[in-house]
Amino acid sequence: TVGVVPAGEPAFAAEAIRLARLLAGLIAGLTEAQALLALFLLQDSRRGARRDGEGRLVPLDRQDRARWDHAAIAEATTILAGLPQPGPYALQARIAACHATAASAADTDWPLIAGCYDQLARLQASPVVELNRAVAHGYAYGPAAGLALLAAARAGGALDGYPLAVAAEADLTARAGQPDRAAVLFREAAAQARGESERQALLDRAAEIQAPPHITREDSGRHDG
Repeated sequence: TVGVVPAGEPAFAAEAIRLARLLAGLIAGLTEAQALLALFLLQDSRRGARRDGEGRLVPLDRQDRARWDHAAIAEATTILAGLPQPGPYALQARIAACHATAASAADTDWPLIAGCYDQLARLQASPVVELNRAVAHGYAYGPAAGLALLAAARAGGALDGYPLAVAAEADLTARAGQPDRAAVLFREAAAQARGESERQALLDRAAEIQAPPHITREDSGRHDG
């Protein structure tokens, strides 16, 4: 999700949520203040599952959802249910809620997420919004659709040197059935990464999609002839 979210140290995240809650209480009629609180709650709800026991980043689709803060998710979805026509923060929060409330990665409502990004792009256009919109469309309507939108988002050069743009292309390329090209792109993204955890996660993804197929014991005993 695009936007400012409390993704740093737990103490900073807690303070950001406290201030957002205070703001939402002081300006009860400002729906975007309520939406910002919901967004912070949703993003912070996944904190406990974002890294494995060795400190490595865990992608959203592989996180242990039992470790998410479901009380925070419930509070956020209740807030969102009471909001009228969404603004930018509300749209971002609804995107986060789609991920947080899905029973599994396979159950994620990607067409709804893509629709939210379409609205967000009209309200608050930016290269990063367009990048995320491309990814959402790629998951909702197929990798070719995502790659086409991603190419348009990168055309002006605003995403040059941004590792997540290259990683998005790599992921969509892998889903399009081009693992070798995708691995090259994941390594390119890793070279641009700003942190060691991010760099290692991208290198791991490159190695994973190029891993040789599993050879069974039966296969090992066969000989071409």
